Formats: sequence, structure tokens, C-alpha cells
Amino acid sequence: MAVKKEEFVVWAGGTKDKVLHDGQALTTPAGWIFVESGDAGLTRRLKAAGDYWLMVHRRRNRIESIGLWVAADAVKDIKARLETERSDPSHLKKIESGKKYREAKQEKYEVEFRNAVLSFLSFAGKWSAFAETLADAVTIHAVPVGSGTVARTRQIPLERRAEAAVIAWMRHQTTAYDNMSIARIKGERREVRRKLAERSRQLLNKYRSGEDVDITLCPLSKALQ
Repeated sequence: MAVKKEEFVVWAGGTKDKVLHDGQALTTPAGWIFVESGDAGLTRRLKAAGDYWLMVHRRRNRIESIGLWVAADAVKDIKARLETERSDPSHLKKIESGKKYREAKQEKYEVEFRNAVLSFLSFAGKWSAFAETLADAVTIHAVPVGSGTVARTRQIPLERRAEAAVIAWMRHQTTAYDNMSIARIKGERREVRRKLAERSRQLLNKYRSGEDVDITLCPLSKALQ
């Protein structure tokens, strides 16, 4: 996550009440409590209400927020107001409307992404049904919200997302990549992925050209079964 420059950022120090800033242990202000991340509405209001410390930790290769240190009185007051607002019928109606909008948006994207996958596959007519099955498998894996796959990024065009998702799916489903012992040498994992991707493209080309493929031996067919 991108941390705002104006926020005072602290790191989890290994125990519940220990926090670190610039490598130095800090004592939290008297009367402050820790509020875990998870309620976006509460977090926004607590940040707007006054002073707070943003606590983060490192997850994989990124910095991720885990909550706020903030005055207990502010938490109690804002939680009470939120509870009142959220019990109002108009608020519940708004929430439901937003949910339906997101669901409709997700369904539309699933269709668009699946079509992009089919376009990338471009299998010959005799393998069109096989392409449909593969497109379903890749889409089901790649498009769920929060999946963290390349299909969820907007930083590259849809066509490239579809291609990358197919190659990634095949890497995990049709090769021994997940069980490989890869040397801890800079660039080695990238090179292994490149070679596996080339192998996957060669396999896809057989279906594109309309070749006869023994599906009892084909790793792609086995994965889809």
C-alpha cells in the first residue's frame, strides 16, 4: 500500500503494545488504543478526527497497514455514531445498492476477460470446445476480487492481462514449477518462468494450428480434467 507522507508511521515491534519508528521503540500516548484494519468507514473517520499513528508491517514485498493507534475516546464516539448511521434504513438501502452495482460490474468484467482469453487462445475450430473449457478455468481462477492475480490489475491492457493469466495458469497447472528447486540467483526464477512460458506457448500453438493432439497425454488436457 502507498503510505501518505503526512502520516506518522510505526511498525509492529513483535509484542502487542510495542511499536517502532525509525528503528526506535516508542511508548504509545496515554489513553490510546489499537484499532485493527478491516472497517474502512471507521478508519477514514478516525484519521479525519485527529492525531493517530498508522501501524504497518511488511507482507511479502510490500508494506501493508494493520491498523491505527488512536485516542480511545475518539474510537468510542465515532463507533457509536457509525452504529446509529448504519442502522438507518436509508443507509442499508445504499449499501445494498452499492453491492448490486459491484456485482454487476464484476459480472461484466468476467465476460470481458473470458472473451479476451478466448481471443488470445485462438484455437482452431476443431478445438473450440476445448478453448471454451480452458477459458472458463482461467477466468474462474483469475478474476475473483481480491485474488491478487494479474487479471485484477488495470496497469496493463485487457489483452495482455488475459495472455499473462493463461500463461500463469499453465505454469502452475501443466508444469512442475510449484515443486521446482530454483537456485537463489538473481534472475534465475525469471529465466525459469520464461522457459516454461515458451513451452506453454508451443503447446498452445498445436491447438491453434489444428494439429491432432493425443489428449490422453497432453498436460493441458490432463489439467482440465
